[in-house]
Amino acid sequence: MTTPARPSPSAFRQRFAAAERLVGTFIKTPTPHAIEILGDLGFDFVVLDEEHAPFDRESIDIALLAARASGTAGIVRVAEASAARILSALDCGATGVLVPHVATVEIARGIAAASRYRGGTRGYSGSPRAGRYGASPVWKTVEAADAQTTVIAMIEDPQAVENIEAIVRVDGVDGFFIGRGDLTVAFGAPSNTAPVIQSAVERITGAARAAGKPVCVMVNSAQEANGFQRLGASAFIVSSDQGFMRRAAAQALEDFAGPQA
Repeated sequence: MTTPARPSPSAFRQRFAAAERLVGTFIKTPTPHAIEILGDLGFDFVVLDEEHAPFDRESIDIALLAARASGTAGIVRVAEASAARILSALDCGATGVLVPHVATVEIARGIAAASRYRGGTRGYSGSPRAGRYGASPVWKTVEAADAQTTVIAMIEDPQAVENIEAIVRVDGVDGFFIGRGDLTVAFGAPSNTAPVIQSAVERITGAARAAGKPVCVMVNSAQEANGFQRLGASAFIVSSDQGFMRRAAAQALEDFAGPQA
């Protein structure tokens, strides 16, 4: 029996736009090993967390090499919505960027421009991995990058929710991640399932549907993902490398604490 070929990581943007069901996880530990394991298992993407984990450019570079080697799309959650952070991640060969705190149309336009050559402001160099270390001709590099780079805006502020109908219309922003954790704290809600958060989720997903753009959300389980999928979400981040390790380690410890033979 022949195992079906996995889609190339370079097809991630196309698959995301087509609202395919995609499953990924956060990477919090700046080493390549967990990425290789997750890619080998068949995860569609991993998100390297520069914002909340100890990643620097060198560790991002190595982590993205591991993503390529294991056949999974490497997305970088950049530390901030700056052109320099975005360029650094993309030059290292990131499939795309997940950009925090995109609360206004101006910020959305800025991250879209920073991620594109044509019609944008992305600085060009053929020397990094993105240019195959000088092996790819200029316009071939430009065409491939503009076609494949995925830009995902994180909607995680009350201001972003208020501006969402305009933000989703910004050209060059491919989709949206709903940051329920930050929204919960910002709204002072008791949990990420509180009515005020659910209302925000429904407004964000409704605006994205109207604009024909996909939504990504972090979930605890496939069952929770099914609920979000009914609202229009199609890409799901499940736990993290550390979360998976903690869960498995806790289960092993619990097993050994049980009755002995």
